[in-house]
Amino acid sequence: MTLSDIMGAAAHPEALKALSLWAGLLVLWLVLLSWGVVGQRRRLKVAFGDGGHVSLTAAGRAFGNASEYIPAGLIALVLLALTGATPLLIHALGATLLVGRMIHAAGLLFQKGPSLGRILGMVLTYAVLLFAAGLLIGRALG
Repeated sequence: MTLSDIMGAAAHPEALKALSLWAGLLVLWLVLLSWGVVGQRRRLKVAFGDGGHVSLTAAGRAFGNASEYIPAGLIALVLLALTGATPLLIHALGATLLVGRMIHAAGLLFQKGPSLGRILGMVLTYAVLLFAAGLLIGRALG
């Protein structure tokens, strides 16, 4: 498979629809993680910081980590869709990014210390970001 097989010349309407699906799902994931932090704060009666509660620290990091990586992934997906990526590519990258972020959050929320979930989640996230970066750079130079 070549770069031109997965990257067309212009934005395809179906790629933009695929982008909309994954952007919506990723934003919903951020909202759900945020609700987890709010719920922990209310339950523990902590207005600021973590109050020394490990569960609130984990919830905050799950949200914070997702909010650090999802925007870069979405920007890459938008640019790929606008520069001619196929709907299949957008679906594959969007799904992988969402699954990676979900696995990573689960590793933070349900396991103590270093965990397979955190590692696998980051591997999937990095794979999406690096693959997308390579495609975008190739598109710019090609």
